[in-house]
Amino acid sequence: MKPIWIVDDDPSIRFVLEKALAREDLPTRSFTNARDVLAAMDSSSGTGDGSEGPQVLVSDIRMPGGSGLELLEKVKERQPGLPVIIMTAFSDLDSAVSAFQGRAFEYLPKPFDVPKAVELIRRAVEESVREEVAELQHAQAPEMLGQAPAMQDVFRAIGRLSQSNVTVLITGESGSGKELVARALHKHSPRANGPFVAINTAAIPKDLLESELFGHERGAFTGAQTSRRGRFEQADGGTLFLDEIGDMPFDLQTRLLRVLSDGHFYRVGGHSAVKSNVRVVAATHQDLERRVHEGGFREDLFHRLNVIRLRLPALRERREDIPALTRHFLVVGARQLGVEPKRISEAALARLTEFSFPGNVRQLENICHWLTVMAPAQVIEAKDLPPEVLEATSGVAPAQVGVAAASPISKHEAEGFDSFARAEVIAPTDSLVPVLALEPTGLPTEWERGLQSEASALLASGQENVWDKLIGRAEISLIKAALADTRGRRIEAAQKLGIGRNTITRKIQDLGLG
Repeated sequence: MKPIWIVDDDPSIRFVLEKALAREDLPTRSFTNARDVLAAMDSSSGTGDGSEGPQVLVSDIRMPGGSGLELLEKVKERQPGLPVIIMTAFSDLDSAVSAFQGRAFEYLPKPFDVPKAVELIRRAVEESVREEVAELQHAQAPEMLGQAPAMQDVFRAIGRLSQSNVTVLITGESGSGKELVARALHKHSPRANGPFVAINTAAIPKDLLESELFGHERGAFTGAQTSRRGRFEQADGGTLFLDEIGDMPFDLQTRLLRVLSDGHFYRVGGHSAVKSNVRVVAATHQDLERRVHEGGFREDLFHRLNVIRLRLPALRERREDIPALTRHFLVVGARQLGVEPKRISEAALARLTEFSFPGNVRQLENICHWLTVMAPAQVIEAKDLPPEVLEATSGVAPAQVGVAAASPISKHEAEGFDSFARAEVIAPTDSLVPVLALEPTGLPTEWERGLQSEASALLASGQENVWDKLIGRAEISLIKAALADTRGRRIEAAQKLGIGRNTITRKIQDLGLG
């Protein structure tokens, strides 16, 4: 990871932050003035001497030889996506907020609490890494792939909307690529030079979602030590992608409707209206008309969102695209692992094409990553495919490779297949249930025997919801172990488990581990 750059003429501030970040294994580089920062930034990007630019920039607002706000402006000209945190004394707070609002990632008031400062910097690092990965993937990969007539219809619709700012509702099953369509709509719109900000409304707890969308003022609620810009402000001049809009809490739907109507909103705890110029693209896998009929979704909001609707086909409706997508994902997976891309035989492609892919394109991508690691030879044969593919396409159960692999995929698993990646290779991204392969002998391990025994006892006693009970206990054990290993650092625990920060936060709250 690249270092955190700290800019402050006060050596005590630099010392405190350097030591605190070193304890968190975060590298640092310190500067005393803005001039040296800009020279180092130009050197790292222009000379190719191997010096590293910053992952995050933390700067004081008042320094000799140039203010932090002037530095912010020049840094943003060089690296628009770099998260910049401005440190400011309370006496500077109002002028600082008004001066760099919409440009800085966040501000840190002095005197600051060191753990809070580290937490803020970690959040900025996470945002920076996520943006770097997204930019790399989009730079290396084709925007979208598809020769099937259903996908060509989608491409034509994107083309027709290329010069429009109209609100778009994207529907389709989970894993079908709705965010890719949203990014394409942004890229080919008049707002292409503005930010693209995405938020999954289903992945954020209800009590945090309002703040995530609209921001909050300092002191608005317990723990709100600083003011924060929400996603609407971050997306000003660009596009805001609201994924899984059908899961948005009913009371927040009213606030969203008001923003879509006149572009104004209030931060949580705020008293001044904020104006935001944002194009909204929403997506859902749910039937919103049915949600409206059941009273779970506002009818007026549905009509406000449903100006233009794009339906994204499921992968089983565009089977002719499976070979091209498979070869593409094999190349991408090999590049990420730093290995030679594997080839796939026609027989293996034929078996994949027969598979129904309840998890859609995301499931195919997961399978390709699995094959990149697990297939024994450079050419993937049909026998190398994952057990769920072989079982579903042959009607004959494959050799015993594990309890989970031998089970058919349920509707619940299909709807959230992105959470059920092959656990022999990568950890699940949403559910923490251990799904581990058995040894070649087929003999269960000690913990598996205990799990089967517990499940048998619960089933024999007539218990209901046995699946949920055991999954919840498994998730609690995994989260506790990870938090103990990382001394309570949630982001690091999530990384070690292979899940997202929002996921572990939601699980901790849902399971009562807070």
